[in-house]
Amino acid sequence: MSKPFAAVAITKHGVEMARALVDQFPGTDLYYMSKFARGDEAERGYELFEGSVKLILPDLFKRYSGIILFISLGAVVRMIAPILEDKKTDPAVVVIDDRGEHAISVLSGHLGGANELTREVAQVIGARPVITTASDVQKTIPVDLFGRSFGWEIESFDKATPVSASVVNEERVAVVQEAGETNWWTYDRPIPDHIKVYASGKEAAEAGFDAALVVTDRLLAPEEERVLLHNGVLYRPKTLVLGIGCNRGTAAEEIEQVIAETMADLQLSVKSVRNIATIDLKKDEQGLLDVCRKYKWRMDIYTPEQLNTVPLPNPSEKVFQYTGAYGVSDPAAKLSSGADSWLLEKKKSGNVTISIARVTPEARRNA
Repeated sequence: MSKPFAAVAITKHGVEMARALVDQFPGTDLYYMSKFARGDEAERGYELFEGSVKLILPDLFKRYSGIILFISLGAVVRMIAPILEDKKTDPAVVVIDDRGEHAISVLSGHLGGANELTREVAQVIGARPVITTASDVQKTIPVDLFGRSFGWEIESFDKATPVSASVVNEERVAVVQEAGETNWWTYDRPIPDHIKVYASGKEAAEAGFDAALVVTDRLLAPEEERVLLHNGVLYRPKTLVLGIGCNRGTAAEEIEQVIAETMADLQLSVKSVRNIATIDLKKDEQGLLDVCRKYKWRMDIYTPEQLNTVPLPNPSEKVFQYTGAYGVSDPAAKLSSGADSWLLEKKKSGNVTISIARVTPEARRNA
């Protein structure tokens, strides 16, 4: 896949609109029937096909994250039905009618991004976007997209459907938020009365609720899981920074083990780690690079001079002798997170030193 989207047309008018679309909508490959060839397809990188479009759809489903079809809705439904697999993996599908009057979100509206793709395509071609997802129509919380723009990760997805039903049916919904961005309500109206925000699960349980959206970087105790997640979805915001120092040549496995054990001891979720922070001497440390690559964490790098701007309760002359900084993990965690204190001051384990800090709202905005 060279581009994220594919546009497909099978009629004369569809080809006209599809060619116009790809000129204005970057990241879109174009496919249409060879009988409408104009002779410039090879030069422009357009793909021609023979026979039924149904034959190429399975391949397009695997290669693209979004498919824009200039084909009738009924035909599209019949053709894609046999190749659907899972809402978490199926691509976004948008259908455009032959006059370009309507752009219709057909498949993977939320997780696949079809609703947003529909709006964008409609704007380009001057069509009316047609979106039927209840949460979009009612302008309320889309459970499967909640916090996605901030990078939040859904840990428990099995109750997403009944929780979504509670949201759109205006049942009592508790948003239990212990961490993460708080500016998640983006509609031009107040939060509906049936959605209440609580600072803790205990507060929500005392008030009573029918469904819960739980946003925390903490590991929940079994009783908390029973109460909050019997009809709830758990979200992991990216709120934690791991300051890491290590000896040269430390294996990724040792670094990963220290991180896992430390997080478990503190009852914090590894899924809420935003990034690792360290000294510039470690920017090529293979073990650290491998861990970051595995978990898709970025690595924030600081010079000794930058690290030395952070006051430390226990500056180390030994560390200064080797690095030029009086500490690595502690000041790196503070600088990256913007925090005034640590959740964990430096702890040495084998070849690894680790510190943990929680990202401040200001640091999240500037990330």
